[in-house]
Amino acid sequence: MHWIAMRSRVWTWVAVLLCLGVLLWWLAPVLSPFVTAAVLAYVLVPLTDRIDAVGKRVGGKWFPRWAAVSLVEALVLILGLAAMLWIVPVLVHRLPLLQAQIPILLDQFVHSVQAMLSEAGWHVKLDISALRVYIVEHLTANAAGSLGSVLSSLQIGGSVLLAVLGNVILIPVALYYFLLEWHPLVKKLLELVPTKVRAVVLDFAREADAVLGQYLRGQLMVMGVLAVYYSVGLALFGLDLALPIGVLTGLLVAVPYVGFGLGLFLATLAGLLEFSTQSGAPSVWWMIAVVYGTGQVFESLVLTPVWLGDRIGLHPLAVIFTLLTFGHVLGFVGVLIALPVSAVLQVLMTRLRSVYLRSALYRES
Repeated sequence: MHWIAMRSRVWTWVAVLLCLGVLLWWLAPVLSPFVTAAVLAYVLVPLTDRIDAVGKRVGGKWFPRWAAVSLVEALVLILGLAAMLWIVPVLVHRLPLLQAQIPILLDQFVHSVQAMLSEAGWHVKLDISALRVYIVEHLTANAAGSLGSVLSSLQIGGSVLLAVLGNVILIPVALYYFLLEWHPLVKKLLELVPTKVRAVVLDFAREADAVLGQYLRGQLMVMGVLAVYYSVGLALFGLDLALPIGVLTGLLVAVPYVGFGLGLFLATLAGLLEFSTQSGAPSVWWMIAVVYGTGQVFESLVLTPVWLGDRIGLHPLAVIFTLLTFGHVLGFVGVLIALPVSAVLQVLMTRLRSVYLRSALYRES
């Protein structure tokens, strides 16, 4: 009877988890601003608690928690707004100039290929005038199409624009209340756990929180340092798009290999387009080798071992697979929760392995 009752409880919890998974999948578009706010709150709670504690020591009861929450959220909003106001004008101003360099870059590429073929004894004349005209017309048409799509969305598909604006407003509001009520909310959730297993669940939650918290905060520090490094490094070589490409490269290092590779490709392309009429391709390869080569060594040997170490213990390919899988199933919400869920599963698998190695099934086999 005891075995039957235990099996019944197990299947009950499995059914509950499946129902929660289906509900999460069904409500994913609606939940995206709340999940975004929850992830941000999880990262910012320690800073909020620290400011709150300092305020309590200095001002006593005259410094409420909402004041600390307001300070933290104001800092986040100011940093985000400053980044947008800094990056967007650069893109708007520089991208058309780079677009104008594409025909020149094509001509230089053709001359280089013809020179190589001539050295090999093949005298071939390549005519890419039709290709050049097609590329320019295609880029112009894309720009006009994008503008037309924006205007169309403003006139006809206003609901999409309203949804975006709604999320922009809703995320800060949800973040404020998550930061304000974080500890009571966690306490209420733990009270829903059955009393017989509450101690085990609490111990498991603390271990997962330690692993995940160290990873996320360490990853944010790595991303911030690398965003500054790549932006400054590319700017020292005179790249006009140094800021957006550097920030993008730094932010995408959370995705192993893919983020670095995309930043490398964009920097190379922008360098070839911008320097095609100046110092030429050698300066581009020198810039890429110095900035991205040094950045990769700096990240691998200094930043990652110091701030990340082996926090979650997932292989880089497992991280990529997890992000793609959760993103495919749950969209943007899946991308947000992929690494937190991976951290919990990693702790769970470690504990199950430990239980299995201590079990009679393993020792008596």
